[in-house]
Amino acid sequence: MNPIYKAAKSVLFRFSPEQAHHLILSNLDWVTQLGLQKMVTRKFPEDPIEIMGLRFPNCVGLAAGMDKNGEHVTAFGALGFGSVEIGTVTPRGQQGNPRPRLFRLVEDKAIINRMGFNNVGALEVTKNLQSARAFKNRGGILGINIGKNKTTPNDNAFKDYAMCMDWLYEYADYLTINISSPNTPNLRDLQAKDELNKLLENIAECRTKLSEVHEGRYVPIAVKIAPDLNDDDIRLALDVIVKNKMDAVICTNTTISREAIATNPLSKETGGLSGEPLFERSTEVTRLAAEHLQGALPIIASGGVMSANDAVEKIKAGASIVQLFTGFIYEGPELIADCSEAIAQYRANNKE
Repeated sequence: MNPIYKAAKSVLFRFSPEQAHHLILSNLDWVTQLGLQKMVTRKFPEDPIEIMGLRFPNCVGLAAGMDKNGEHVTAFGALGFGSVEIGTVTPRGQQGNPRPRLFRLVEDKAIINRMGFNNVGALEVTKNLQSARAFKNRGGILGINIGKNKTTPNDNAFKDYAMCMDWLYEYADYLTINISSPNTPNLRDLQAKDELNKLLENIAECRTKLSEVHEGRYVPIAVKIAPDLNDDDIRLALDVIVKNKMDAVICTNTTISREAIATNPLSKETGGLSGEPLFERSTEVTRLAAEHLQGALPIIASGGVMSANDAVEKIKAGASIVQLFTGFIYEGPELIADCSEAIAQYRANNKE
């Protein structure tokens, strides 16, 4: 770990997780504008890959949840991320769940969150994304993760996704349909075969219409699934995703399982668990998806990447690119370079 980040982390971890998060984000823009990020990370060569018809400058992205409102895209790009996925964004702004709603499990290198899609809403996010142009002009890929409002019943969920698509389509390089967060009541029910098919049919039709409005511009759509589905239900969901001509699957969201942290006093906190304890199951789902899809869709692997070796294991399991979240918090920005270089070396050694 970079010694400067190690020292900074020792200070940041004295604050509550949510306080530390806001402290980092409130200073990230000016730090990167002055080039001070060079003190905690390093430059590394591009290792471009094309998936979903998009050229990603490297195989390491920022997972949704870190920059919920799209305020710091260019700054995260300056740290080395080839792609930045913002959100989850809902049509109307909402406060999310009551605090405390974010917990560090330091001994387990994990986080539990029950944030509840706190964000400013799709319209305000479009204003924030004006500052993302520098990132995109440098070739960075912007993903926008969208979901439904807490008060919207599942029967009307599509309307929320459609409203987000209407507002955000022109800004996104790709969109992610979030149906797998454990922190919005009943959201995960949308992963069931019939519910998912109905939702994705409507989303596909909505994209066709938006493409016509935007002079033929096609925006790829990824679907993010939960690690807590059983293997048969994962296969069924993948079949529905392929049938409806989605462009990628993200494996996986956070888990509600507490098996790996059963002895931790915080294990009783509700919410999604991320970090090292998620790695094994999330990687299993990635491998299962790769075996089932047989190349029909690319896989974005998210869940428990805490080291360069973890990143390579995701690629070995069948992922095209990986995303960081909890590992970025525990290990710091240098993890981006570590993972990108390790994946680049692995890809170079395994070219057909």
